Amino acid sequence: MGEKQPLGGFCSRSNDPLCCISVNKVFDSAKDKDCLEDVKVYVPDCYQELLDRATAIRCKSVKVAGTNISVEPVPFNKGYFQVCIRYYFCITLEVCVCGGKSAELCGLAVFDKKIILFGSEKNVNIFKSNPDCNDFCPDASDVKCDLQPSLPTVVLEVAEPICLDAKIVEKCKRFGNCRTHVDTIPDCIRGCFEGNLVDGYGVNELFVSIGVFSIIRMERPVQIVIPASSFCIPEKDSTPCDAASNPCSVFSKMNFPIQEFFPQSPDGCLKMPDKCCK
Repeated sequence: MGEKQPLGGFCSRSNDPLCCISVNKVFDSAKDKDCLEDVKVYVPDCYQELLDRATAIRCKSVKVAGTNISVEPVPFNKGYFQVCIRYYFCITLEVCVCGGKSAELCGLAVFDKKIILFGSEKNVNIFKSNPDCNDFCPDASDVKCDLQPSLPTVVLEVAEPICLDAKIVEKCKRFGNCRTHVDTIPDCIRGCFEGNLVDGYGVNELFVSIGVFSIIRMERPVQIVIPASSFCIPEKDSTPCDAASNPCSVFSKMNFPIQEFFPQSPDGCLKMPDKCCK
C-alpha cells in the first residue's frame, strides 16, 4: 500500500494520479416553501373589460416568466450577503361571463423575496481571456476595465408554481399585496403579453395566491484537487440506423413504457399486468 501524502488538506496515495479542476463550490443554500397570498395580477388593457364583466374565475396555470436576482453584502457581517429575488409570474385564468360563456385571459403577478446566505469573501478582480478577441494589438473598444469586486453567484431553482386561489375584487376596496408599479416591469416581460399592462383602470382587480417550491444556492468558483483514474472517453458509438433495416426489429428493442399507463400509487408501487399478449 502506497504511503499517504497530504496535499492542501487532502490525503492521497502516492500511486493515485491527481487532477486540479475549477468548480463552483456551494457555500450556502436554502430550501423554501413559500405561500404568496393575495398577490395582485396586472392584466393587459384588452382583457380589462372582460375582467369587469366576469361573474366567476378560476386559475388554470402559473408559469415563471422571469426573475431578477441582486446580491448585496450585509453590513458588519463579513461573508454574508442579502439576496433579493423578484419573481415574474405569468397567470392564465378562465372567466365566466354573461350567457354561460367562458374566456381565457393572461396576466402578470410580481412578488419580491429576500434571504441572507453565506458566500464567504474573495477580494480579487477576475478577468478572463476571450477567444473571440485574441489579437496581440487589440482594438481600444475591445479593452474592458471591470474593477468591481467579485460577488458570489446565486442559483435559483423553482418548481412549477401551484395556483391556490383566485379572487375578483372591486377596486374601491383595499385588498391584497400591491408591491410594485406597472411602469417598473421590464420590457422583456411586457413583451410576453398581448396589449399594454395597465393599473388603476376599470372596475375590478384580480388577486391570486401561489405556492412556490424553490432551492437557492450561493456559489463561488474554487480550485480543488481530486484523484483521477483516467480521462472521460465516450464508449458508445453513434452508429446511424440503416434505412433498409426492419422497422419492427428496431421497435422490438424499445422498452415498454409502463409508467405511462400505470401511474404510481402513494406508496411508490406500480401495479401492472403479469401476462403479455402477443
